[in-house]
Amino acid sequence: MQDQTDLSAVDLTGYRRGQWIKAISEIGEAEGFSEPLGKRHQAVFVERGDTLLVSFESLPGIEALSETATPLGWELANTKGWSSLAVISAGDTWFRDAQVYGFFDQLLDDGFFDDFETVVFYGAGPCGYAAGAYSVTAPGARVVMLQPQATLDPRVTDWDDRFADMRRLNFTARYGYAPDMLDAAQRAYVLFDPRERLDAMHSALFERRNVTRFRLPFMGSALQSDLLDLELFVPILEAAAEDRLDALSFARMLRKRRDHMPYLRKLLARVEGDGRSALAEALCANVTARLEAPRFARHLEALRAGHAKAKVEA
Repeated sequence: MQDQTDLSAVDLTGYRRGQWIKAISEIGEAEGFSEPLGKRHQAVFVERGDTLLVSFESLPGIEALSETATPLGWELANTKGWSSLAVISAGDTWFRDAQVYGFFDQLLDDGFFDDFETVVFYGAGPCGYAAGAYSVTAPGARVVMLQPQATLDPRVTDWDDRFADMRRLNFTARYGYAPDMLDAAQRAYVLFDPRERLDAMHSALFERRNVTRFRLPFMGSALQSDLLDLELFVPILEAAAEDRLDALSFARMLRKRRDHMPYLRKLLARVEGDGRSALAEALCANVTARLEAPRFARHLEALRAGHAKAKVEA
């Protein structure tokens, strides 16, 4: 029996895109399969255990987020022994391509997903849209979506002007409206920051009997990178796969935000923007008591000096 590739030892940083596709395709062919899906998409399957992660990822996202320039799904293959099907786009395509439709049609016809005990679909942003849309091909799957768009059909979401140039894509053809494609899912989860107005509006369109929406206030518009920094990417997907991702378990995991400087800075900016100087002082005092945070320490001094001056003048 051929030895499995040690995915943790694969490092594709610095590869040109043609070289990268060739290298990842060779690994897929050795470990499962690799299939080009037209000019802008590639599917790579690595077979491991009886839990399958179907991750939708973009090549620019992989280059930006992965220290080894490998699919995020491989982290679960490395740490948990999951199988990985990475569906990769050359950019933000929302995976609206007839060859992608055909690929998932074929997986469904072949009973590919039936070979796994548990199937989890995952994606963020445009990839989150795709995770929801294509999950319909694996009834009973779990779906985790970060800041997903429901559709870019201007008849439904004309209020979202972020992707106006992509409205030419057809979101009314097959696998079109992501929320409707979740009907067959065992459970789906939408993660979003309610203070990001357009993300919150899209998330409301996913309200369904089998969908849980988790709010991450003050986390901003880059949830995937923040969750990776917080080392919550694997725990969240693992909890989803095991049907134990609920409000309580999620809140416990998110306590890590208390030590996450990007989150704390956003929280401080919001508190001060609301004119709540006493709460801002309490926040700075809490952070400096727990963490090495020179910026918060300086801010605390300035706040206290300002309060002292105000008392004297009063």
